[in-house]
Amino acid sequence: MLNALEIVTTVIVGLMVGVEFSVAFVMNPIFNGLPEDSAQLGRAHGGRMLGAVMPVWYIGSLVLSAVWAVAGRHHHGAGLVVIAAALLILSVIMSILLLVPINNRSKTWTPENRPEDWKEQMNRWDRFHYLRVAVIIAAFALLATALA
Repeated sequence: MLNALEIVTTVIVGLMVGVEFSVAFVMNPIFNGLPEDSAQLGRAHGGRMLGAVMPVWYIGSLVLSAVWAVAGRHHHGAGLVVIAAALLILSVIMSILLLVPINNRSKTWTPENRPEDWKEQMNRWDRFHYLRVAVIIAAFALLATALA
């Protein structure tokens, strides 16, 4: 049973990393290359869509990692799983304090109602997101190492 938990947790966190990496290094650069209104509209739509899914994914990944850390506390790699869970906690805190407030504003913007500093706010979100991606990549790498 522990083996199944380890595999499921690693796959779920790995998929989350893939989505967030894609947002940072594929989708947002594509959006940024579109004409202004299209870029802003694409980001707003992405914020609404992923804003509904990602909280469940982040919390679910954290819960799975915590369960693995407890269930596997006497097994090889337990320390790595604890550190990975701590990094996932950090990613949730970063999300709540830094990224969600910007996302909650930007997902309601249209070309008619967006603030004048919308690009600066998107750039701030991007910088925080790059940092969060690095944190969850580290968590994933630790989980994969603990699994191996």
